[in-house]
Amino acid sequence: MSEKKKEIMGVGKNVLLLGVTSLLTDVSSEMIHPLLPLFIASIGGTATAIGIIGSLGEFVSSILKIISGHLSDKKGRQLPFVFSGYFLSSATKIFFAFSTQWYHVLILKTIERIGKGLRTAPRDVIIANSKRALRGRAFGIHRAMDTLGAVFGSILALILFFFLGFGFREIFLIGGFLGFLALIPLLHVKDVKRKPIATSLLVTISELPAKFKIFLIIVALFALGNFTEWLFILKAQSALYLDMDYRTSIAYALGFYILFNIFYAGFSTPAGTLSDRIGRKKILLLGYFLFSIAAIGFVFFDSIFLMILLFVIYGLAKAFIEGTQRAFASDLVPESIRGTALGTFHLIIALATLPSGFIAGFLWDSFGAETAFEYASIMSFFAILLLAFFREDRF
Repeated sequence: MSEKKKEIMGVGKNVLLLGVTSLLTDVSSEMIHPLLPLFIASIGGTATAIGIIGSLGEFVSSILKIISGHLSDKKGRQLPFVFSGYFLSSATKIFFAFSTQWYHVLILKTIERIGKGLRTAPRDVIIANSKRALRGRAFGIHRAMDTLGAVFGSILALILFFFLGFGFREIFLIGGFLGFLALIPLLHVKDVKRKPIATSLLVTISELPAKFKIFLIIVALFALGNFTEWLFILKAQSALYLDMDYRTSIAYALGFYILFNIFYAGFSTPAGTLSDRIGRKKILLLGYFLFSIAAIGFVFFDSIFLMILLFVIYGLAKAFIEGTQRAFASDLVPESIRGTALGTFHLIIALATLPSGFIAGFLWDSFGAETAFEYASIMSFFAILLLAFFREDRF
């Protein structure tokens, strides 16, 4: 069978199988994820605690991303890391239901993110193995399927919580067990076997192109203000709680998060395809700009109608940023060290995200939620300035 016939929607079967795995994983995760900040607050966690939990897990995850990315380059295989990472995350999520203190969630979230760290860079290498001219589309399709799972998961959480009266813990258990379904498509993914490399991690990092390293500085600057979406959800819920009962305010916050994910999923593939045609830089600049608008909007507005608009803008921003950043990073490095490069890319983001969560939580607890969102908007604006002067080249 020709390579052309093996393609579906213009990309290889591997991309779609990994997309289905991510979709099922996010159905499971997003039944839990949008409720976790509200659950943490209900068991005594402050905004600072929520910010730290949201960013520490990503920090640990991304340390492992560079290690797993390098090991996948060194061994010339990706699939063992992908499978073990998804399995660990699925096994851990069940235990959120048994947490009684906020630091229990901190520990479990960190372990669950270790699984993400094991799988992400090797998985991105398999996706990046798509034809260069379609790489943005491949990442966009994967992000869209991933986020579509988030939409389904959030809707399930809303139905179970608001309409069927389930509590946080029961929903966490159901979501945790659903996660194991995501392992099934992986059994049909074909590994991308390449010639192993013999260099050490530090040597490989030193070989990364200078242009790639400059790009990492820009991405890190943006990540310093791109704190966890948990604080967006908490801001919406706490503002609405002033005018309605607790469960209804949570239901609205979940509804806003679903809307965010619908736009995130719906525009990820078009954004990726457009970046293939007109360049990654223009799409990424638009994404950073939209994020800055969404963040500053949360400073001034708290009505239901305007929150709907802000979550739409936030979803569009994520659609233009997430897949495009990965495709951009992939373009800037040779294939032989792409696993290490993508692992480094994720690590740099995490190194910036860790203080971002703490800073945002501290600003929230000390000066009010509005100050945290002002900080996010300012950091995004600085990233826009740097990216505007960055020259776009490809390998």
